[in-house]
Amino acid sequence: MLIATRGIRGFVDGIVFVMLPAYLLALGFSGVQIGAVITASLLGSAIFTVATGFVAHRIAPARLLIYASWVMIATGFAFGVTTSFVALLVIGFVGTLNPSGGDVSLFLPLEQASVSQSVSDSDRTAMFAIYSLYGALIGSIGALCAGIPLWIALRYDLSPLTGYKSSFVMYALAGVVVLFIYQRLSSNANIHPTNAPRALTESRRVVYKLSFLFSIDSLGTGFTTNAIFALWAFNKFDPAVSTLGAVFFVCGVLAAFSSVISVSIAKRIGLVRTMVFTHIPSSFLLIGVVFMPNVWLAMTLYILRGLISQMDVPARQSYVMAVVKPEERAAAASITNVPRSLAAALPPIAAGWMLDHSDFGWPLLVCAALKIIYDLLLLAQFRHIRPPEEQ
Repeated sequence: MLIATRGIRGFVDGIVFVMLPAYLLALGFSGVQIGAVITASLLGSAIFTVATGFVAHRIAPARLLIYASWVMIATGFAFGVTTSFVALLVIGFVGTLNPSGGDVSLFLPLEQASVSQSVSDSDRTAMFAIYSLYGALIGSIGALCAGIPLWIALRYDLSPLTGYKSSFVMYALAGVVVLFIYQRLSSNANIHPTNAPRALTESRRVVYKLSFLFSIDSLGTGFTTNAIFALWAFNKFDPAVSTLGAVFFVCGVLAAFSSVISVSIAKRIGLVRTMVFTHIPSSFLLIGVVFMPNVWLAMTLYILRGLISQMDVPARQSYVMAVVKPEERAAAASITNVPRSLAAALPPIAAGWMLDHSDFGWPLLVCAALKIIYDLLLLAQFRHIRPPEEQ
């Protein structure tokens, strides 16, 4: 059930992160305004995710997932009925809209904790790989389908804005589906609430160090979220929405299956080394994208980057869950993901400003540099802290 909900959310997220910048451009917003909406979405996700983590040891995750589903439903319908910049800014902040290719919402820590609760240590990384596989694969299908609502609107002589807005209505309807599934989760997926005075106790120091490092990684990601990359591509090469959706689809498919390959790599060299040694090459490929002279070469390198850029995801998720106590997993997932969301929240404004003044890929270069710094620091500080299955 959790894999199914991850796939459903991934599908509509894939549509949204392609359509969102195109929709905001159609409304006449500047790059800074578009970056501000993206920032508001990431910042709001961060605040609500940390709040979720600090109460998850007292309230069953399944109940919190139901509440999150209602927010998702309201977010989609609200985005579909307004064109005001201020209103979209507020909705982005309080809602669950995901302008990134990854999962950055309050659903994430709750589902991660529930997945960990359902499997043994030896199966944990493989299960997270499958979880990531479905999210990335179906999310890429969503990106491929992003142009369909606009095509239908134009086919029947409707306003392009009608096509854009229908995408957000689809997002709301997906919220209804995941709400139905969450209501039927078994007790096996739930961590039982405790009376502990704090969400984190013994694992606090490790979790805070990981949070700091992950925030460096996400600071880089904020400069090249899929929405920002789409904005750069529109400014630099002016591809069709359907073309960019196809590129994101291929990247998502490659990323999905690469997450499964990362399980075998992790068994040989460990979770930390898997994160680092697959991540650094992807950053060099991103640097190469910036200097390509035409859209086809740029997109080719971007697709090659997609082959390895997400291999660290299941390894990272599994590692965090492995080094904390079971009752602290929701809080750990929240606290390690929240700084990531916060760190990724402000760069889109800076990236939008950069792209307002130049179509050169400065945001992509900053992203690559920060990610390489993160990888080297992670290897230096955590290569000797191993999960139970590696001891």
